[in-house]
Amino acid sequence: MRSAHSRPSRRGFHGVLAVVAAGGLTAAALVAANANATPAARGTDCAAVHVITARASTERPGEGITGALVTQIVNSSDQSVSRASVDYPATLGNYAGSSAQGVAALTEQLTDQVQKCPDQKIVLAGYSQGAHVVLDVLGGGGGGGLGRATPPVDASIASHVTAVATFGDPRHVVDQPFDVGTSNRNGLFPRSAAQLKVLAGLADRIQAFCDSGDTFCDRGANTAVHLTYLNRYRDDAAEFVLGKIGG
Repeated sequence: MRSAHSRPSRRGFHGVLAVVAAGGLTAAALVAANANATPAARGTDCAAVHVITARASTERPGEGITGALVTQIVNSSDQSVSRASVDYPATLGNYAGSSAQGVAALTEQLTDQVQKCPDQKIVLAGYSQGAHVVLDVLGGGGGGGLGRATPPVDASIASHVTAVATFGDPRHVVDQPFDVGTSNRNGLFPRSAAQLKVLAGLADRIQAFCDSGDTFCDRGANTAVHLTYLNRYRDDAAEFVLGKIGG
């Protein structure tokens, strides 16, 4: 594994954020389709599968561009599938605070969903900051420049998560058993060994996509790489999820 680079300067990091914000991470033209979140199943009216999506930085509330993947899963599955999104800021100006709020929100949402529908298969999907949020919930979050460390969600809850697909996670670390893509460098906020150990225990359920040149997950200089994962990997991610949930 190549060791992590030194953390970028505050000026350099905010420069990257400005580029992405200006480029519009929400640009729908970069993907073939989009979808709005629909309410989660309630009480005994539980779908066989439930997908929870954490959107990317600067996207409007809802699923964001990752909704195209969710729609493909819904349309391709032989099972009933419900869908929901994480309610969190997804802002860049206070990234550490925003991502921490996302982790807290998804932890509560996932726990509530498991309690309401204990026989349901849960799928988690996240893009960019949303990928950060999803994997921090499962592996533990925070630490370093991201503030105090937080524990992973309880194993009794994580055991209900059947499949996870993330794209452009700024906490990416190379050579992990769940890594997919061409990246050979760590992201802006690489996870600790302890956090990676927890995620390794869930590796067969996770695909974390990161390509070389990505501004956030690979410390590269190509923002377009970060914005276009679904153009390259939507079919692969959908196939992975469908395989895990049983079609």
